Amino acid sequence: MKTKLVLTATLTFVTMSMFAQSNDGRIPAKGFAVFEEKGHFLPYNFSRHAVGDNDIQIEILYAGICHSDLHHVFADWGAEEYPMVPGHEIAGRVVATGKNVTRFKVGDYAGIGCMIGSCRHCDACEHDLEQYCEEGAIMTYHGIDRFNDNEHTQGGYSDTYVVAEDFAIKIPENADITKVAPLLCAGITSYSPIRQAGVKSGDKVGIAGFGGLGHMGVQYAVSLGAEVTVFDITEEKREDAMRMGASRYVNINNPEDLKGLDRTFDFILSTIPAQYDMTMYMKMLKLDGQFGIVGLPAFRNMPSLTVADLIFQGARKVFGSQIGGIKETQEMLDYSVEHNIYPEVEVIKANGEEIDKAYQNVLDGKVKFRYVIDMRTMK
Repeated sequence: MKTKLVLTATLTFVTMSMFAQSNDGRIPAKGFAVFEEKGHFLPYNFSRHAVGDNDIQIEILYAGICHSDLHHVFADWGAEEYPMVPGHEIAGRVVATGKNVTRFKVGDYAGIGCMIGSCRHCDACEHDLEQYCEEGAIMTYHGIDRFNDNEHTQGGYSDTYVVAEDFAIKIPENADITKVAPLLCAGITSYSPIRQAGVKSGDKVGIAGFGGLGHMGVQYAVSLGAEVTVFDITEEKREDAMRMGASRYVNINNPEDLKGLDRTFDFILSTIPAQYDMTMYMKMLKLDGQFGIVGLPAFRNMPSLTVADLIFQGARKVFGSQIGGIKETQEMLDYSVEHNIYPEVEVIKANGEEIDKAYQNVLDGKVKFRYVIDMRTMK
């Protein structure tokens, strides 16, 4: 791949030999990648584009493991390109700033979520919905960065990242940095539809699926004063749901738990990443109730609603939601820190075997509720 020479004499750098530039200005990086579909994680050396005038460079401290990382690694959503460094839940410290940067200084905490660029001028971008950019949002990994020589983006299971300051999230200094990373995807993905639905105190809210996304949705809905019911397929998480403020837990494999729930909810958020009965949840909505969908299963296991479902369960609203724009993501992070809302995480070391094991546990539903890789432990 051809690279463009970028002058960086105007940058402010912390003296860190591990991030020394190459002769062409690119930033050396190392991380963990898969080299084939369903492959194992192995060490991988690569490089980031040079820090431009409007960019910041982040030393990655923590990287979350999102279920969508697994979908990409396993090619559940279509053909993929390898080697692939996943990771779009990134928290770290700024180690370099371009000359035009105003929001960050060296030493600040900063985060990166699911996207690192967009056109910035289409209708979606002008309404702070960059994730729906008409020219295509540039994903943090598995993307093509059209503003940097069309290089393939690589993600956060690595030691450093270079990103435009407008697509970085400012992390308050008092934040619990070990738990921040998953907020950049799991947090905003659940927060945004709850806000879109206008959830308020006294509303009856259902959270379908109690994993990485669902346990964040519960905390946000509870913080807004909603009466929250959690739906899942196991008894193992019942106590956790109640501890987080849910008023009811429904094991959908227990018919007794499902009795009397039709037409009782103002809003149901589905975070389920597998095939399920969507109509069952539609029937649980009150007239004018809303059904928000954020869980995206593998294409081979995709659930569906028919036209008949929509008509015969009419006077309800169904909408999908994809993460959130940069402005809303910053709002979510500030709200989360202010209200002490964080994911429950298990921190693992940065090595291939640990990441492989974490992936298998996510597949088997054995994680409560999010894995976070401590990138500082990478050797």
